[in-house]
Amino acid sequence: MTLPPRSAAASAQDTSLEADLKLLTEAVGEAGDLAMTFFGNAPRTQTKPDGTQVSEADFAVDALLKERLISGRKSYGWLSEESEDNPDRLSKSRVWVVDPIDGTRAFLKGKPEWTISAALVEDGHPRLAAVFNPATGEFYRAALGGGAFLNGTPIAVREPVRLEGCRLAASATQFRPGKWDRPWPEIETVWVNSIAYRLALVAAGKCDGTVSMSAKSDWDVAAAHLLVDEAGGIVTTHNGRPLVYNRENSRHSSIVSAGPALHAALIERTRHATI
Repeated sequence: MTLPPRSAAASAQDTSLEADLKLLTEAVGEAGDLAMTFFGNAPRTQTKPDGTQVSEADFAVDALLKERLISGRKSYGWLSEESEDNPDRLSKSRVWVVDPIDGTRAFLKGKPEWTISAALVEDGHPRLAAVFNPATGEFYRAALGGGAFLNGTPIAVREPVRLEGCRLAASATQFRPGKWDRPWPEIETVWVNSIAYRLALVAAGKCDGTVSMSAKSDWDVAAAHLLVDEAGGIVTTHNGRPLVYNRENSRHSSIVSAGPALHAALIERTRHATI
């Protein structure tokens, strides 16, 4: 079968995204090197208005990524946990969505459970993604329609998986008796501080799924969302609603992710929960 010729505009867009992916992976790699100069060295910290801690490492990585990603992409918007939000991003088709250090609590405790998470979102949906854990050397990347990779090797979610006996990257306290309308079956839980890392573990088949019944922001999940999608999985809120990014309100009520069969089983359990 002969495929129809691609338009010049489509080819130019593809070339642009290829260049963007190269830029993204290089910038996140550099950011990882910078973050490691602070890791384990008691960086200075301060308390944010919401009561959480932020360190000089968060700000340094944020500044590096913004300079690298925006300098050559003046038409792109920017949304980051550690930058003042500029509503101008809402008028942009393409927006970099960044969490310079996802899992700051683990970072400050010297635990290798944090990541640098960055995505290119286009018209509300992730197109490119990089999630890097410099402390373990795990570099996850994905491009829409191009698959997901861990250190250059293709990855995929585990499927099919039953709810009973599954391994979830989640806090065990979420599943305690009395918090739900019926008890959960026997499951294994594995906790890591970074939600982006938890989703990456799902994408790589290292965990079967994840459930987080607390609110998350665009920068927490946009990059890892694409990893899971490209690895054959699904990411939604606890009631099955899709996630759309770069809206005025960048918060999402909750996160449930797994391969299709397990995701359906998890949603059947979580959809009526009150949070």
